[in-house]
Amino acid sequence: MPPASTSAPRRTSRGGARSSAPAGLAWDEVVLAPVVLVTGAEELLADRAVERLVALARERDPEVEVTRVDGAAYTAGELTLVTSPSLFAEDRLVVVEGVEKATDDLILDATAYVSTPQSDVVLVLRHGGGQRGKRLLDAVRAAGHPVAACEPLKKDADKVAFVTQELRRARRRMEPRAVRSLVDAVGSDLRELAAACTQLVSDTTGVISVEVVERYYGGRIEATGFRVADAAVEGASGEAVALLRHAFATGVDPVPLVAALAARLRVLAKVSAVRGRGSGAERELGLAPWQLDRSRRELAHWTPEGLAQAITAVAQADAEVKGAGRDPHFAVERAVLRIAASVRR
Repeated sequence: MPPASTSAPRRTSRGGARSSAPAGLAWDEVVLAPVVLVTGAEELLADRAVERLVALARERDPEVEVTRVDGAAYTAGELTLVTSPSLFAEDRLVVVEGVEKATDDLILDATAYVSTPQSDVVLVLRHGGGQRGKRLLDAVRAAGHPVAACEPLKKDADKVAFVTQELRRARRRMEPRAVRSLVDAVGSDLRELAAACTQLVSDTTGVISVEVVERYYGGRIEATGFRVADAAVEGASGEAVALLRHAFATGVDPVPLVAALAARLRVLAKVSAVRGRGSGAERELGLAPWQLDRSRRELAHWTPEGLAQAITAVAQADAEVKGAGRDPHFAVERAVLRIAASVRR
């Protein structure tokens, strides 16, 4: 099985969009090669990278032999055994899982192997992060073998890109506000976010709207908090308080609500700080285009003094809900009212 030629690693986000992430291929860009390193702590993306390589190998040869090796239980010589030429010259793909827990024997054997790999074998090394096995990882990179970078997506912009790619692969579209709402609702866990995309694609037709997303996931803490924050930032005090009291009635804790308020104001403050410095400065913020557009519109109703007052109100509420005050619910409601009152009419 002559491996496909590989391209040089590029800077990509693990959702498929360009970002300032560490150099490496996205999971859906990796191709067959004598050695492929899949590294990073995001299990969903790493699993997909490995599954993609297995699928590519089976597409090339349906009879390919796939062997999985546990790095934590590896014994000396095992790699030589599974990569040695076979009697019938079958194509082979070997997946070594848990390289971050590798035995010393695996690190020694694999480090030697990656410098002169077998041409008819694809060796996939799965490393979940950490310093264990660094010598081997350095050897893989030094030899020029491809690396799939599968780190967790921490920025909302990367999660938005991930959802957009999920929908694109399913040949579906979602309204920008609906994408944001979905990320707000389930974006803390990428596997759950992917499952939500699958469910929406399966259960709906046409363009997925924000109303559809909220019908499915509107009860989540994150979504509730950001709806409260949206109303407060727009100056809609009555709507914000009504949403807040409903959140409390359904058992939402005050702490994530304050966090949502803080996150919303933080975005406004970032965009405000670079206004007038050009699009390049805005791109460096790492925000999605819809976030920039919305923030620009909203800042037309905010003064620097008003924004400072709102941020101060949230800081006070944050301290009170974490023990400095007697009534956390009242602290959050007061912050919401102060934010809404700070909006310029």
